[in-house]
Amino acid sequence: MKILGFGGPGFLHDPAAAIIIDGKVVAAAEEERFIREKHAVGKPCLKSIEFCLKQAALSAKDIDAVAFPWSFEAFNKKKWAYAAKTLFSEPSRAYKAIAKAARQSAGTKRSVAGILEHFGIKVPPEKIFFVEHHLSHAASAYLLSGYEEAAIMSIDGSGEFTSTLFAEGRGGKITKIKEIDIPDSLGRFYSTMTAYLGFDPNDGEYKLMGMAPYGDPSKIDLSDIIQCDGKDFKTNPEYVWPIRSRRYVKDAMIPKKLIRRFGPPRKGDGLEEPYIHIAAATQKIFEDTVIRLMENHLGDVLRRTGNLTYAGGCGLNVSLNRKLVENPLVKNIFVQPASHDAGTPLGSGLFAAASLGDKIEPMRNVYLGPSYSNSEIEEVLKRADVSYKKSADIEDEVSILLTEGMVVGWFQGRMEFGPRALGNRSILGNPTIPGTSDRINGMVKFREKWRPFCPSILREHAKEIIGRDMDAPFMTLSFSVTREWKHRIPEVVHVDGTMRPQTVSHADNPRFYRLLKHFFGHAGVPVLINTSLNRRGEPMACSPEDAVKMYLGSGLDHLAIGDFLVTRR
Repeated sequence: MKILGFGGPGFLHDPAAAIIIDGKVVAAAEEERFIREKHAVGKPCLKSIEFCLKQAALSAKDIDAVAFPWSFEAFNKKKWAYAAKTLFSEPSRAYKAIAKAARQSAGTKRSVAGILEHFGIKVPPEKIFFVEHHLSHAASAYLLSGYEEAAIMSIDGSGEFTSTLFAEGRGGKITKIKEIDIPDSLGRFYSTMTAYLGFDPNDGEYKLMGMAPYGDPSKIDLSDIIQCDGKDFKTNPEYVWPIRSRRYVKDAMIPKKLIRRFGPPRKGDGLEEPYIHIAAATQKIFEDTVIRLMENHLGDVLRRTGNLTYAGGCGLNVSLNRKLVENPLVKNIFVQPASHDAGTPLGSGLFAAASLGDKIEPMRNVYLGPSYSNSEIEEVLKRADVSYKKSADIEDEVSILLTEGMVVGWFQGRMEFGPRALGNRSILGNPTIPGTSDRINGMVKFREKWRPFCPSILREHAKEIIGRDMDAPFMTLSFSVTREWKHRIPEVVHVDGTMRPQTVSHADNPRFYRLLKHFFGHAGVPVLINTSLNRRGEPMACSPEDAVKMYLGSGLDHLAIGDFLVTRR
């Protein structure tokens, strides 16, 4: 079966598309990369679908089924329960849930129909799958994990009216165990605190997570904002995702009560009290709540299988994921690399494929986007009038530059799907040279100097560095660094002694593996700083034009693009 999954037309952030052929994901990409607008809020996924069709060498008539990560049935079923739940605390939202439901559903149907018409895709109604948002997240994790049986978590802000799903996967089928609906939402709680701490919701949550280790959670009590009994949790509507009358300013999700309690919202890029303690307390209560819920609802499945799969926007919280790895119930874990909403088109397509009888091939890598030939790249370099040369051995030449302390942009092969640079659209640096991270933050990425960077590690050296002999190819997990290596590679160790690594094997990325091997030979360490090839506020580079523009507008020393090395004049 040839299945197109797409999502986001008209009303969601992070639109994306994916194509699955006979159970194998052959292409997936986010719209933001093509239109160069971070998160592509409210934009149709035209460029991403166009790319996926081209990459898969398919025409519109070749598509057997389509899938969209939104269920009108679930939406209409749950709107009444949501209205009843919020009638007294948030009556305006209760009213809107009912009054606007028909219009929202009709608008979504028109958007989906418009996308199909635009591409000339015609499939029978029974081959159009409208998959629940959280089932799409769940499918993106479980069906690609390779586990026959597994516990499943999906946690984010909301989808339809659900914020949290616990489920069991067995034999390619997903069975729900427990759903928790909005207004109770861990994702919305975390996003509200993200806004208060001066970051953009749906974008800056990872900054809150990075700030948390600088604070002391015992100094801030948030127990009245989230209350969890192990089976369920409640969020306080006066503090979480407030209605307009409860906001500090109309257009920001910052509650007045939070201002009265802790003072004005944080501003600037520094680390100040009490904000670092608020970040720490936010992270801790979030972690504690998820783990209690997981142990309660998924304990039986985990005791039987040991396998946990996880997606939803909260799946990108690697500090929580470290606690999951360390939990005695969890023997194996798979976190979907595109856990955010861009992963739901992939998940809905996989759900449709499994429903139609396809056996899903496990995910080994996320190099699912566009690639460019040397001739295409050189045409761009000529037009840009930059100084470049063709290298006889780009991996070795770049490894020498990195050993000498240079910061190098690395543009190779197919673009990654998901938010993490995994060796094809990366900025690389030497983790042994003090100040390298500060230099990348200040002169290349133009972001907060306290933000940590991730390492890429040769897979065969993982145990000596992170203390575990396990694959971590997607930067979705974090680990405590072993004592010896904390001091050898300080530029990729966070203030709490942890790192979020990518383990690199030759099978998954031969060219990046060779680069790391050469660097190990020259520098004596099997680790590189690896961050995404973009500047603050921009999507990751997709095309050679994006990479050259980023290079010229930043402090990168060199750009290795295909077999070419670009240098400053």
